[in-house]
Amino acid sequence: MVAAVEVEVAATKRDVMIMIASSIARYSHFRVLLALLAPCFAPIAFAQNYPTKPVRMIVAFVPGGGADIVARQFTPKLSRDFGQSFVVDNRGGAGGSIGAEIAAKAAPDGYTLFCASGSYAANAALYKPAFDAVTGIAPIVEVGFSPFIVSVHPSVPAKSIQELIALARPKPGQLTYGSSGTGGITHLATELMASMAKIKMVHIPYKASSAALIDVIGGQVQLIVGSMLPTLPHVRAGKLRALAVTTAERWPTTPEIPTVAESLPGYDVELWFGFWAPKGTPQSIVNRLNASVNKALHEADIKQNLEAGGLRASGGTAQKFAERIRKDVKRWEKVVAEIGLKPD
Repeated sequence: MVAAVEVEVAATKRDVMIMIASSIARYSHFRVLLALLAPCFAPIAFAQNYPTKPVRMIVAFVPGGGADIVARQFTPKLSRDFGQSFVVDNRGGAGGSIGAEIAAKAAPDGYTLFCASGSYAANAALYKPAFDAVTGIAPIVEVGFSPFIVSVHPSVPAKSIQELIALARPKPGQLTYGSSGTGGITHLATELMASMAKIKMVHIPYKASSAALIDVIGGQVQLIVGSMLPTLPHVRAGKLRALAVTTAERWPTTPEIPTVAESLPGYDVELWFGFWAPKGTPQSIVNRLNASVNKALHEADIKQNLEAGGLRASGGTAQKFAERIRKDVKRWEKVVAEIGLKPD
């Protein structure tokens, strides 16, 4: 009888030990499973909590240019939607290369964004950056686009592109033009026009188009192919004379200004603006930023401000913006090769 009880107790102990061992094994497997799945859930949790601190929006030019104006129109909307400050950080120099490289090399955590303009693609075509300008970033959204305005100081005796050509062709190197810097889109757009017109002008590079614009208004420089946002108010005030817009067709908000293409068939340059983040930024964060900007583009004050500056809102997907960048970089690489431009 005692032996039987001892056997039963031993069996019970054995069963309990087996159950404990089994539970430990299952718990260990569960911990392993959690460890394996943790990377999958971490970005989701991170994106849901984003942002927990201020976000900087890098602008690769000094204050007052088109990209700076665009960034400062959207940062208040982003701050409102995300409950954290989105702050503009101007990092001018090298035609926009300095600011772009700072942004591209920043941590891909959503706390550094970049306000890009068409100059980003043009600059990448002439100067090969330390990152891939197309695949080395995380595009967020295109904000809008517009023409440039070819403008001269009122002292320049030319009221059209044809008159400008007639003035400049017999006197190569007499006219000066300002730009946002060597390799920037204002530089390449002007050189493309000069090449097609068979004229030669002297390039005066600045750290930003806003600085070049000031000197054209002051008469120190004679011509600028400038962003419509900061240029148009000075044209309307009579401080500059507009000769043409750079898009293939006349712009709806300035139908009185002819196109460069009316004098130089085939000339067509658009200036776009948009936002991107460093490569590797979680897609969930990119999607939330994209949705916020697209929402803002439908708000009355943003629409009014963009239209007043001659900018046509675009919006859309991140993929759409990525394709715009890819096509523009390829286009300007071709132009750089055709006109034989070399980096300084």
